[in-house]
Amino acid sequence: MPTFIHGKNTAVYIDEFDLSSYFNDVSVTLDNDTAETTAFGDTNKSFILGTRGGTLSMSGMWAADTDGSDEELQALLGNATTPILTIRQGAAAIGSRAIIAQANETNYAISNPVADVSTISADFECTPNQVSNLTFALAGGVQLTAGASIAHGSLGDLSSVDNAASSANGGAGTLHVPTNTVGGNTTIKIQHSANNSSWADLISFTVVGSSAKTSEIKAVSGTVNRYLRATASTAGSSGSITFMVAFARF
Repeated sequence: MPTFIHGKNTAVYIDEFDLSSYFNDVSVTLDNDTAETTAFGDTNKSFILGTRGGTLSMSGMWAADTDGSDEELQALLGNATTPILTIRQGAAAIGSRAIIAQANETNYAISNPVADVSTISADFECTPNQVSNLTFALAGGVQLTAGASIAHGSLGDLSSVDNAASSANGGAGTLHVPTNTVGGNTTIKIQHSANNSSWADLISFTVVGSSAKTSEIKAVSGTVNRYLRATASTAGSSGSITFMVAFARF
């Protein structure tokens, strides 16, 4: 029996912002260029595969809030730094599916109908980021956090996700920190394990400063063991932090 999910649980993270409450539709498209190799005498067309690509399109409601939909999407258009995106698919739970990407915003539109809410739409074209050693445009993976606020004293090892087998082609992890009141540095990592017992660091994100909001994407090569988990620790003695971590195997 297929396991379906409802679109109402989708979430949208762009850089250090959780913009989920502004959007009501997200579309993800993967494509692969083809070149025709049909020759004289052939009775059927033939093709070879070329380069892969990916696009994300999203739409929702316009709002002039500080760090809201209009302010952030306008700022991203033409920005020299390629945004980091994570699209949560399904419930806000460890192990739910997620799409991760780095993508340039190529279009931002505002609509103001006379008898309805003002709306927005934005398009993103995915591109590898050589600074982060990424060789993918867009990839599907899993959530390693639930994206909820965690008090400083409750940080630690989160639940693991079982991939059923290890993989050999590396992967990439994303981190989004939309809210943070922890009064000290916070260290967030992705760890992997072959047996769900002995763990090793796979990705160590840049230390998150006191009360800082941030985002980051990092890639790794080689073997990624069967089990994955996120872990976090802090030197702070007060406050809480909300962070989303996702990982995609290549």
